[in-house]
Amino acid sequence: MNYSTLKKGLVLSLVAATGIATIASAQDSTAQDSTAMSSPMSTSTSMSSSAKVFGGRAQYRTWSIGINGGVLAPIVAIGGANDFNKWDVNLGYGLNIRKQLGNAFALELNGVRGKLSGSNDASLYGAGSTAKDFETQLQYAVDLRGVVNVGSVDFLRRENSVGFFVTAGAGYIAYNPKVTLGNGTVVDQKGMYGGNDGYGNSKTKSGNDKDYIHSFYIPVGVGVKFKVSERVNFNLGYTMNFVDEDNVDGVYAKGTSKDKFSYGYAGLEFSLGSSSKPSLEWSNPLATMYDELKDPSLRQEVEALKNRVSNVEKAVEDLKKDTDGDGVSDQFDKCPGTPAGTAVDGSGCPLPAMTAPMADSSNVTGMESIQFDFNSSVLKTESYPTLDKLSSSLRENGGKANLKGYASSEGTAAYNMKLSKDRANSVKTYLVNSGVNSSQVMTKGYGEANPIASNDTEEGRIQNRRVETARN
Repeated sequence: MNYSTLKKGLVLSLVAATGIATIASAQDSTAQDSTAMSSPMSTSTSMSSSAKVFGGRAQYRTWSIGINGGVLAPIVAIGGANDFNKWDVNLGYGLNIRKQLGNAFALELNGVRGKLSGSNDASLYGAGSTAKDFETQLQYAVDLRGVVNVGSVDFLRRENSVGFFVTAGAGYIAYNPKVTLGNGTVVDQKGMYGGNDGYGNSKTKSGNDKDYIHSFYIPVGVGVKFKVSERVNFNLGYTMNFVDEDNVDGVYAKGTSKDKFSYGYAGLEFSLGSSSKPSLEWSNPLATMYDELKDPSLRQEVEALKNRVSNVEKAVEDLKKDTDGDGVSDQFDKCPGTPAGTAVDGSGCPLPAMTAPMADSSNVTGMESIQFDFNSSVLKTESYPTLDKLSSSLRENGGKANLKGYASSEGTAAYNMKLSKDRANSVKTYLVNSGVNSSQVMTKGYGEANPIASNDTEEGRIQNRRVETARN
């Protein structure tokens, strides 16, 4: 093939492909602009918002197919030994199928066909058997490679339209070299390979194929892709292929060296799957995370949670509210509005009048009784005036106070003994916190012992839940 003609054809092909990409991009941009005019959110943002962090690959389009065309050459960009000092460029074409496993990595199956050719200067061959030129038909070169997208995480842009990638993998190739010797003899072994390659080398991995030599190769490549639309990519790439043989060009000139060839291509890639899903290879995890955090439904859930917390806090405050100050919260106070200082039971109702003479007698004898609610060692606010008076007396006049704790007969004797001690210690803690020296206060629990009223009635049990204070 004439090099100049091939170059012109390739340039025209690239221009045509670029034109198609530009038209498709313009159409896609127009469609997105129209959508943006009817909605405050652009198409790309809507598609990004449909994906969730840790939502899995099922929420994306992950399959794509592509076609490509370009030039094949029996050299690679990194150089190395060659059996011919002149090389030609020839047309190659291929297909690929890609499965995107993540936003930055994919597996790709590639297949390429075409031919390779090259020649030597006349000064390098003579009338003998030295090779003059070669032409190798690539029946196929099929490989599975990993594709790494470079820069798929972007902190500056929500979505990119240009991406770079690197590839590497392993493949299997079938080829037939035809060599023209310096004396004009053409060596073409097609149809005669079978168990060897026609050059005296065993080719058991060729099996029964008599037309082509088979071998393994390693492809390594780089490229750039352009997002034409949500469905179409335009790719430019270059792949170096390192073959595990030294006869791709039909010559074993270097003995232990291995042949190689390259493929530079341009192609279109088409994403498969539902249009409602974004493409995984163009996804930006940062944008997906941002969309999820800014999701209106999530904000609504947060606000609803705040309201629920506020309601709980208000309910707790309502439970603590005690309007009449009798020590029983309004929620459980069956007798609201009792006068200040009135002795009440656990339901907030005044105690029977029979306790009044006892209170009067305690004032006369110097003994005070501090009442407690059922199963509680928490001081009631109505006890504070009595305790403040006792504290003032101990601080000003010295002396000691004996605190005797008691309980009603509900529960076990062991539990009531502990409860009576806790009640006495609650009174001591109040006195010490008010300035009384700890050594001035003695405490002792008596449990159910020494009731001052019958434990058979609630009125009697209320009186027995007490701490008696006495001055020494």
